[in-house]
Amino acid sequence: MYLKTLNLRQFRNYQDQKVEFNAAKTILVGNNAQGKSNLLEAVELLATLRSHRMARDRDLVQEGEAIAQINATLERQTGVSDLALTLRRNGRRSVALNGESIRRQMDFLGVLNAVQFSSLDLELVRGGPEGRRNWLDTLLIQLEPVYAHILQQYNHVLRQRNAFLKKNQDLVPSNQQPQSPHLGENTHDADSSELAVWDAQLATTGTRVIRRRDRAIQRLAPIATAWHASISGSTEILQIKYVPNIPLEDNHPEEVQQAFLAKIQQRAIAETHQGTTLVGPHRDEIELTINQTPARQYGSQGQQRTLVLALKLAELQLIEEVVKEPPLLLLDDVLAELDLSRQNQLLDAIQDRFQTLITTTHLGSFDSQWLKSSQILFVKAGEIIPNL
Repeated sequence: MYLKTLNLRQFRNYQDQKVEFNAAKTILVGNNAQGKSNLLEAVELLATLRSHRMARDRDLVQEGEAIAQINATLERQTGVSDLALTLRRNGRRSVALNGESIRRQMDFLGVLNAVQFSSLDLELVRGGPEGRRNWLDTLLIQLEPVYAHILQQYNHVLRQRNAFLKKNQDLVPSNQQPQSPHLGENTHDADSSELAVWDAQLATTGTRVIRRRDRAIQRLAPIATAWHASISGSTEILQIKYVPNIPLEDNHPEEVQQAFLAKIQQRAIAETHQGTTLVGPHRDEIELTINQTPARQYGSQGQQRTLVLALKLAELQLIEEVVKEPPLLLLDDVLAELDLSRQNQLLDAIQDRFQTLITTTHLGSFDSQWLKSSQILFVKAGEIIPNL
């Protein structure tokens, strides 16, 4: 797939900027805070309808404006598509494909595929489990766009169930354990049956999330392990393991659902006292180990960077296998974070196979061969100036 044009209007610090891409690699050069990352973020939003910066839509719209627009032309084996995303300061975003408005946003997903690799990704190893869950969810949205809808359903049920638990928390005296597995004596049967409804919905929607996450890790792990062996010269063995909050003996929906409901029963008293849901995929972990030691405790920053690089190359390969076309690669100021040998590993893996957009503060990281075969654009204060 090949991104031909990108047009940003009132998006972040861009007033009205059109970019035409005319090479397999485009290098965006400029000082910090000029808008290089914003351009990559716009492409990422078209691919996943998410931003790895976790920004709210209102933060993406230029100060003093009501809406921002991202338009792109994408060429794939199936033909050319025009994508449009409208972000509103106060209101819902909307999407259009080839000029036609799309009601269900998941129907917009899967048209453009992209893998984002930024210095923030080093937190995948060093940070908490939430970052790893978000990373896996973003990958899954591209592998099967229906997952966006599944995750949305789960989060909706989770919010409702949390609100119910919070409301009923007051009914449990702090010095007394509830008599029933879920609620205190003063609670009506109606409350108990309402909670049972939320339990069932949480187990149903949560099971769908767990099963897809498990399947994705099963596919990704061997690819990442192979890349890691290649980059580290086979001196280290990477293992990636999905550790769901629900015991997962096998991936059959009925078994997972039963295990889910059983775990809810086990944690019922704690949930009632804390007023929040303690069971479900919002508490999952993805374990990354090198030579059987947790990666966050293992070795140098360089080794952690090798791991993240292996993950990103595995994402590229897995998306390409699933969608049958190479996705775009967005490298946001990441070359400066890698030493020369890891840079070369990455650049060798990309070659001209993946259309790549790269941000950098200076061109010194690139060898002359790369510079000759790349389109170079300079970014200054939300404007793009071609290399003249």
